[in-house]
Amino acid sequence: MAATKNHDYHLVEPDPWPLIGALSGGTLFSGAVMWFHANRYGVPVMLLGLAGVLITMYSWWSNTIKEAHAGDHTPIVQLHLRYGMILFIASEVMFFLAWFWAFFDSSLFPSAVDAVGGHWPPKGIEVLNPWGFPLLNTLILLCSGTTVTFAHHSLIHGDRSGLKLGLWLTILLGLTFSFVQGWEYAHAPFAFKGSIYGSTFFMATGFHGFHVIVGTIFLTVCLIRSYKGDFTPRQHFGFEAAAWYWHFVDVVWLFLFTTIYVWGGWGAPHAG
Repeated sequence: MAATKNHDYHLVEPDPWPLIGALSGGTLFSGAVMWFHANRYGVPVMLLGLAGVLITMYSWWSNTIKEAHAGDHTPIVQLHLRYGMILFIASEVMFFLAWFWAFFDSSLFPSAVDAVGGHWPPKGIEVLNPWGFPLLNTLILLCSGTTVTFAHHSLIHGDRSGLKLGLWLTILLGLTFSFVQGWEYAHAPFAFKGSIYGSTFFMATGFHGFHVIVGTIFLTVCLIRSYKGDFTPRQHFGFEAAAWYWHFVDVVWLFLFTTIYVWGGWGAPHAG
């Protein structure tokens, strides 16, 4: 009786996955460093660490889902999970701030950067036309934000068909965005190497594209879980976290489009 739970908090059971995840992450990082230094064991070590990270993610999150089904995710636990997701998105904001900072530092003070030559974009750089595929991708992501919101409202009101439809549409829009951006990269008139403009452009938009792929996978998992009947109007943090992440991806793209595509290429010759 002394060990009877009399509170709303969830005290997790002993689990090996945090330790396995830490070791796998360290292995992945070590392998990447070895690869950067042309060590022949770098790629195998990196792939081993990546496999461990992926297995940890699947197993740890599977345990979390089981805990939710067991009733361990009380309202106060769900609230703290939301706090955790908010902090994670805040860390992602700071991550993208670094790329924006690099871009603005070079574009606002071109005379202070020798590689720029006192002019932005650097002379000889032909930038992408923002009113072509970049604008199309902007409209695609805005529509995807609408569809994922539709899915969320459908779930809250117990409309499981609307939930599935909204998720399907959002996933298809996310895949379309990735395809369009891949085509844009393949036909870009500048390369990653050779100029600070290309480096900052591909780092900022490339990492955003990676986040779109991650978000699409996140929503696909939610779609699979919706077919299993996992989410309820009162308990659906997994979907809520995915929706928040997707809206974050939308907002970041709006900043990328207005700053890097439109403002950053102002006055420069456009491709196409």
